[in-house]
Amino acid sequence: MTRMPGNCLTTAMGIMPHENMEEALQVSLSVDIAFWPQLPRYSFFEDMYVQVSENFPGIQLDLENRKIALDTASFYQQLPDYAMHSEDENTFKLSGQYAVALDSFLQKDLSKYELIRGQSIGPISYGLKIADENLRPIIYNDDLRLFLFDFIARKVNRQYQQLQEVHPRSFVWVDEPGLQFLFGSFTGYSSERAHRDFQAFLDMLDGPRSVHLCGNPDWSFLLSGLDLDILSVDIFGNGHIFTRYVDEIKAFLKRGAIISWGIVPTLTEELDTAGVRYLTAKLEEYWRYLDSRGVDMEMILDRAWLAPARCCLINTDGTKTVEEAFRSLDKISALLRQKYNL
Repeated sequence: MTRMPGNCLTTAMGIMPHENMEEALQVSLSVDIAFWPQLPRYSFFEDMYVQVSENFPGIQLDLENRKIALDTASFYQQLPDYAMHSEDENTFKLSGQYAVALDSFLQKDLSKYELIRGQSIGPISYGLKIADENLRPIIYNDDLRLFLFDFIARKVNRQYQQLQEVHPRSFVWVDEPGLQFLFGSFTGYSSERAHRDFQAFLDMLDGPRSVHLCGNPDWSFLLSGLDLDILSVDIFGNGHIFTRYVDEIKAFLKRGAIISWGIVPTLTEELDTAGVRYLTAKLEEYWRYLDSRGVDMEMILDRAWLAPARCCLINTDGTKTVEEAFRSLDKISALLRQKYNL
């Protein structure tokens, strides 16, 4: 894979609080690495778990109550029909009903961007979230687990192909918020098994190996042994923990991988009290800590992207705080690029 540019380019999470698609696209196109937005307030089909479920055998959508589940009997009944269509790439293409902004994004002139991006929920999070008729997460069912890893890989690859058709440097990052739950004693799906399964999943992907999450897992899981190309982290909330993995971060960056530092909060109360100067200094403090322990600052900057810390749908001001977070992100990037001559 061609080495990706770093130097504090900006991007952001896919989930946006907007109900107007064009307004959401305007914001998503304002960053250096443009992306198509997911709009769960616009439609339940835009929920990231629902979105990837299109054509998944056995999936039951309750639109009135906004719930999603899997019926095991229906899964096996629908499997032969799925198999007949599994070589048709349109089986794995996100339709306009499930991704209202994707086609519009692809029709934009994206030539000015160095990279563009899509996103999809990852198989571990999907398998832990979606339950069967017995309220048992489907990741505990061996047949379903094998199927869902393959299915989501095909979904990611089809989206990647669509992005490649309009831009030669594109990628899809896999959103895995469920990873943080693997390391609690209550889960019946071990982190060791998950690591093997996730490695096999990444091996199926055509494009750059990219993972985004706003949770706080055992970071060794992602930094070591998976050969990721991009890791997107909520640094505002978890930077004090993440940066303690000094050796793993150093090795990750030395082989050319990118860390997307999610430094700008999107919750109103947090953004109101954390200005651009404060957030810039907070990020630099983490970088200086790593630099003091042998992770060269020049390498950190060369392999750094910047982003909001996480998506946010709960602010009472609608889209105002999130859009302000994007503006703050741009200012922080400009300050750092000027200071370090990037």
